[in-house]
Amino acid sequence: MMKKFINNPDNITAELLEGMCMAYSQKVTLDGKLVCRANPKSEDKVAIVTLGGTGHEPALQGWVGDGMIDVCAAGDVWAAPGPPTLLSALEKVNRDAGILLVTLNHAGDVMSAKMAKQMASMKGIKVNEILTTEEIRPTEEEEGRGLGGCFFIYKICGAAAEQGKSLEEITALAEKINSQMATIAVLSELATHPSTGGVCGTLGDDEMEICAGQHGEGGGVVMPMATSKETAELLAGKIITKLGLTEGDEIVLCIGGSGKTTVMEQLIAYRDAAKFFESKGIKAVRGLAEEILTVQEAGGYQMMALKVDDELKTLWDAPCNTPYYTVG
Repeated sequence: MMKKFINNPDNITAELLEGMCMAYSQKVTLDGKLVCRANPKSEDKVAIVTLGGTGHEPALQGWVGDGMIDVCAAGDVWAAPGPPTLLSALEKVNRDAGILLVTLNHAGDVMSAKMAKQMASMKGIKVNEILTTEEIRPTEEEEGRGLGGCFFIYKICGAAAEQGKSLEEITALAEKINSQMATIAVLSELATHPSTGGVCGTLGDDEMEICAGQHGEGGGVVMPMATSKETAELLAGKIITKLGLTEGDEIVLCIGGSGKTTVMEQLIAYRDAAKFFESKGIKAVRGLAEEILTVQEAGGYQMMALKVDDELKTLWDAPCNTPYYTVG
């Protein structure tokens, strides 16, 4: 039986967005299903826009604010917003400096982004898009979905936009990040859809699934439940292979809880992963261990890594002020 403190399931998205913008009114405002910066940046600077379904809080709308996202077009729970909603977001920040649209690789988001871009082009709105595909899949032939690694792009490209870099420079930076990041998810317990109560997927009591995606979509690799160290080393090893990391490389390492995984578990997982990377001569020079992109009460986490250089580290450290992530 699903037990959640909600009201009418039909109103979940509207109420959670309203609640967030009420709680963080100095940082964000609400315009329908658009979560917007309360303090818009100068129009001579590139805007950062993104889209995605709700139910993954703090992602994505929780990162709207100074130094990160300008507008997030929110959809219903685990559903992409329609093209008209995204078009409204692009129109809201239309400017000569242009817009970077960050799209996670999920069918609904990709379709909405494609249609909204076409409509925006007809209106003379200048938009460059980056499609995040950083998920590690069971085989190299499978295209990666966009998981929590989008956070790297929002943070770093948002900082570059604040510094006044051009749309071309910021697009190139986003492409660089996209090519140097990887995310792999592990699922230990299933989530329920808050509107329907339906359980997402199947998983045995003594099983876990790697390459599990964000919603328990299946298609990953199911195996016996393992210890934190065993799991972290398995995931970290796959990231090393994916990114071709070698001795002397530096990374930003993030452990993002899926909703039910405790802070204790996230910190232990971070420790185990960081030590494994260190044993290979790879240093985690920056990091996070907290809920980043959740799936209701799903157990497990996403391990995210970005290979960094001095430029990326400087932008990562730049100030930002959003409801769920603040620097400086």
